[in-house]
Amino acid sequence: MRIIRAKDYDDMSRKAANIISAQVIMKPDCVLGLATGGTPVGTYAQLVDWYNKGDIDFSQITSVNLDEYRGLKRDHEQSYWYFMHENLFNKVNVKPENIYVPNGSNMDADAACKEYDEIIEKVGGIDLQLLGIGEDGHIGFNEPADNFELGTHCVDLTESTIEANKRFFNSADEVPRQAYTMGIRTIMQARKVLMVANGKNKAQIIKDAFFGPVTPQVPASILQMHPDFILIGDEEALSLV
Repeated sequence: MRIIRAKDYDDMSRKAANIISAQVIMKPDCVLGLATGGTPVGTYAQLVDWYNKGDIDFSQITSVNLDEYRGLKRDHEQSYWYFMHENLFNKVNVKPENIYVPNGSNMDADAACKEYDEIIEKVGGIDLQLLGIGEDGHIGFNEPADNFELGTHCVDLTESTIEANKRFFNSADEVPRQAYTMGIRTIMQARKVLMVANGKNKAQIIKDAFFGPVTPQVPASILQMHPDFILIGDEEALSLV
């Protein structure tokens, strides 16, 4: 595990974008596992800036996203398909046929999850997986549990996750209660894992996840065992370590 200390959010975003762009330059046809949420927005903005300057080419990459709300269509403004297009895909030259996000509009959970695992296997696995971290230690939508879920699965979102995500909706009542997410095994099989974290509200969970025991009650803690895991945090997020 490598920990990179950034001065602030912008510095964290640049450092993360550097690692992603290096992956794309070294392997132009790489598979990027991408994440949504507020934390990676700055990283995507930096990648778009470098693309506009001609420094990075996304034409050969494949993207597989971590998760999607169950029950939201792709054109819903709060779907993760929509988020990724607004923040990255519509602004760079990634090919539409190389973009994969779990199919939230498929209400057959078993079929949707099986299909997504097959897609990840078909593209050859993930070269670099980008992650954020929830205040309860969740990665993707892998919530605290009694065991680590392996493959893509349907999860009931915890109240803390619903509370954290309600700012994107008109009210907490509109936040979907379930989501499809990559499992821990899929994330751990990525050849490189990159996590970004910022803010004082992440300081305690960073300490618990990476300086405490490995436990499914803190899903991110499993990353202690990944052979190529990088955590980039700003000073506030890393203030307890």
